[in-house]
Amino acid sequence: MKIWSSEHVFGHPWDTVIKAAMRKYPNPMNPCVVGVDVLDRSLDNRGRLHSHRLLSTEWGLPSIVKAILGTSRTLTYIEEHSVVDPVEKKMELCSTNITLTNLVSVDERLVYTPHPENPEKTVLTQEAIITVKGISLSSYLESLMANTISSNARKFPHRSLCGHLFLSCNGSPDPGSQRHFSLTQG
Repeated sequence: MKIWSSEHVFGHPWDTVIKAAMRKYPNPMNPCVVGVDVLDRSLDNRGRLHSHRLLSTEWGLPSIVKAILGTSRTLTYIEEHSVVDPVEKKMELCSTNITLTNLVSVDERLVYTPHPENPEKTVLTQEAIITVKGISLSSYLESLMANTISSNARKFPHRSLCGHLFLSCNGSPDPGSQRHFSLTQG
């Protein structure tokens, strides 16, 4: 099992970042997500928006990984649950793969909150727990997947979020943005 975590500070207020996060797929800057279906969306009695979505993803796995996994299947599905609390100004999103679960599980949690010192910025904390099952070289594959998640996190959060709201990111990180990563083996 590998645990990957990251923190990113967006140079935009929480409301703006949340609107972008809710619309970040489909996204030409991350073509791996090929479809999004909203299965359920509702407001609770506290005014929180609950969403349950199904994401269709296409990951171009290297041939060696397909051979190790014993599959040629690269279309996978991810179940995503999110809660947006406009009063507390917090969005929590949890996702997990629902295909190839006999081989691998990836459980991800993202939390968006206003920056504690600057309300014009937003903090995103991410954690992913990656477990490859019943395969020799599982530690290698877990590391490979964690590195892919980390690489995508470096490339996509500011561009995909900002790009969808047409903010002036110009393909570069938000001014004053910061990102911290860690990777541990469980």
